[in-house]
Amino acid sequence: MKNYFILSLLAALALSGCDCKKKSCATVSGGKAGVSVSDFGVTDSGDQVRLYTLDNGRGLSVSVMNYGATIVKLFTPDRDGVSGDITLGFDTFAPYQTQSPYFGAIVGRYANRIAKGKFSIEGENYQLAINDTPNTLHGGKVGFDKQIWQAEIVSENPPVLRFSRVSADGEEGYPGNLRVSVTYGLSTKDNTLTISYEAETDKTTVVNLSNHAYFNLAGQGNGTILNHALTLNASHYTPVDDTLIPTGAIAPVENTPMDFRSPSAIGSRLQQVGGTPVGYDHNYVLNKKERKNHCSMAAEVYSPESGRVMYILTDQPGIQFYSGNFLDGTISGKDGKVYPQYSAIALETQHFPDSPNHQNFPSTVLKPDGQFRSTTIYVFETRKE
Repeated sequence: MKNYFILSLLAALALSGCDCKKKSCATVSGGKAGVSVSDFGVTDSGDQVRLYTLDNGRGLSVSVMNYGATIVKLFTPDRDGVSGDITLGFDTFAPYQTQSPYFGAIVGRYANRIAKGKFSIEGENYQLAINDTPNTLHGGKVGFDKQIWQAEIVSENPPVLRFSRVSADGEEGYPGNLRVSVTYGLSTKDNTLTISYEAETDKTTVVNLSNHAYFNLAGQGNGTILNHALTLNASHYTPVDDTLIPTGAIAPVENTPMDFRSPSAIGSRLQQVGGTPVGYDHNYVLNKKERKNHCSMAAEVYSPESGRVMYILTDQPGIQFYSGNFLDGTISGKDGKVYPQYSAIALETQHFPDSPNHQNFPSTVLKPDGQFRSTTIYVFETRKE
């Protein structure tokens, strides 16, 4: 991968994180910025799992393991300055192998669903592994979330960590040897987390990468997110069939329960959405500025209980809003807390689901002479009210 991309990320984090043009960036000053490493477990195949904790010295810290390049913990301060973990997950490694519904993981080679696991490129047909009958979900049976990644500490101050791996030609049915990296970085000027993705291939393929963190801004395991106020910068969404595959239509959200253009409680119209189970699991078409590869506001989430606010900015064309419908109280997570239905929200910045089978969707094709790049920025603040 290109070194200048890492250098530009370092420069941006060191200078100002993200200029989100908000009134304030409430933070907690204190400790020293840096990166620490600890053992977290061993996979069934004998690979060592390590946990890397990035701390910006201002109240924001993120712990990421090399299995799935997965966010295990994300601590941010509440309105009283008390730091708390806002992502679902497990205290130990073992459950991540068998129980995790992609908690905090990098999903790929193709995030989200591909209908019946089939697509064609340049006249050649491909069949992927089916792991969400009748479709392929988040890369297949052994996707990026179930792989050991190579980790590299790029910088201590600002704290920056880079994961990389090679997805071999034919892995889960995808063509081409794909060299991929994911970089996590924290700003030391404000409470900003940046996740950057890069990929290159030696054969034409499809790529769609995202992080699948489950957020509860009241604190992980603290009730549901139904009272969280959500804003999505999207005037349209992609309707789905009963297997959650897009129909191909791009529909307006106006006068529907899908409309989050102004702040609305997640639970206010949830029962109108339908589905089995009931809830949101839909791709939103982001209102993008004309300038290419520019991060613009995608989402805002506010917890009235904790006062935490999360802004998400991205250069991707879509964001998948998932309201935790399939959580059912059978998972016991961190601190022994049980995760009931709607106990978290996932907001996955991405290309649209099943794009390889819809010519009217933005293309996810990557060719050998090209490079996939994407950046998503999370800004954490607090409100007093």
